[in-house]
Amino acid sequence: MTDLILQALFSGVLIGSVYALVALGLALAFGAMRIINLAHGELVLLAAYMAYFVEASTGLNPYAAIPLALLAVLLVSWILVLLVSWIREHRELNSLILTFAMGIILTNGILLVFASDVRTTNSATLQDAVSFGDLFAMRGEIVAFFVSLVLMGFLWWWLKSSWYGRAMRAVSSNRDAARLMGINPARIETASFLVAGALAAFAGVALYTMSVIQPATGHALTVKAFIITVLAGVGSIPGVFLGALLLGVTEALTVTLASSALQELAGMVLFLLVLFLLPNGLFGARARRG
Repeated sequence: MTDLILQALFSGVLIGSVYALVALGLALAFGAMRIINLAHGELVLLAAYMAYFVEASTGLNPYAAIPLALLAVLLVSWILVLLVSWIREHRELNSLILTFAMGIILTNGILLVFASDVRTTNSATLQDAVSFGDLFAMRGEIVAFFVSLVLMGFLWWWLKSSWYGRAMRAVSSNRDAARLMGINPARIETASFLVAGALAAFAGVALYTMSVIQPATGHALTVKAFIITVLAGVGSIPGVFLGALLLGVTEALTVTLASSALQELAGMVLFLLVLFLLPNGLFGARARRG
C-alpha cells in the first residue's frame, strides 16, 4: 500500500505541473483584464489536437507541433481579445458569456474535424517507462514536467524583470494609476491574453504527450484551472504551482485509493473546502499578488 501511495504522489506531482501551466494562463488573463476566460481549456485542447495532427500526418515527435499550436492558439486568442474589447457594458458578465460561447464553438469544431475518439501519442520514445527507484513514469510525463518548470521560471522572470511584465502587474494592481504612468492598458491586456495563449499552447502539447485527450477535455481543464486559481488565491506563480500540485495529488490519490470515476468529484470537493474554509486561498490574503 505504501508503494501505491508513493507512486500516486509522484504521478500527481507530474500531472500537477501541467495543470499549473494551464492555470497560469487563466490567472494571467484574469489579473490583467479582470475577466475569466471560460474558453481557456479549449485553447489548451486545440493545441493538443495540433500535436495529434502533426504526429498522425508526419510521424514527427509531438513537440514538433509547437509552432503550429502557437499559431493556432494565438490566432484564436487574438480574436477573443478583439471581441472582448468591443464589450462596453457589464464587461465581467458579458465576457463570461462570450468566452463560454467561444469554448462551445471550439469544442464542436474539434469534434467535427477530429471526431470524438480518444487520442494519445504513439511515440515509443515518449511512452517508454522511466524508473526512479520504485517509482515509474512515462518519459513523456518527465519531459512535460521539466517543460512546465522551465516555462514557469521564464514567466516569473518576465513578470519581474521585463517592462511588459512590470506593466502587466501595474495594470493588474491599479488600472487608472498605470494609465497615469503612461501605460496603455488595452495594449497590456492584449499582451496578457497572448502570453496566456502561448502558455496554453505549450500546456496542450505537453498534455497530449502524457495523457489522453478528447473534445470534452477542454471544459474539464477550464474547471481545473479555475479550482487551482481559487486554491492559490489568485496569487503568485509559486502559489499557483503549489495549488496545481495539490489538485494533481488529490486526483491521483483518489484514483489509487478509491475509483477513477471519483477523480473529478475529488477536485470539486477540494475546491469547496477551500472556498468555505479559506476564502483567501491556501496562502492567505498576503499571498494575493498579481
